[in-house]
Amino acid sequence: MSYDKVRTSQTIIGTKQAVKAMRAGSVKEVLVALDADNWVTDLAISFAREIGIPVILVESKKELGKACGIHVGAAVVAITGE
Repeated sequence: MSYDKVRTSQTIIGTKQAVKAMRAGSVKEVLVALDADNWVTDLAISFAREIGIPVILVESKKELGKACGIHVGAAVVAITGE
């Protein structure tokens, strides 16, 4: 499951930081929570698709944040190649 992948990988949390990392070329895939607002996630999704990075949709931003080790929800998480 995607949450397990987040727990064992190096991640970047947040839309702005994920897009910045994608521009730098250090992202392997992007996880997006389905229950997040579209205005938060649309930029990351469209940019990832534009440059050919896989976008994985997960059910819950709360669970995505928990998998990242934070106590708040995470709408967008990038898994880096580092």
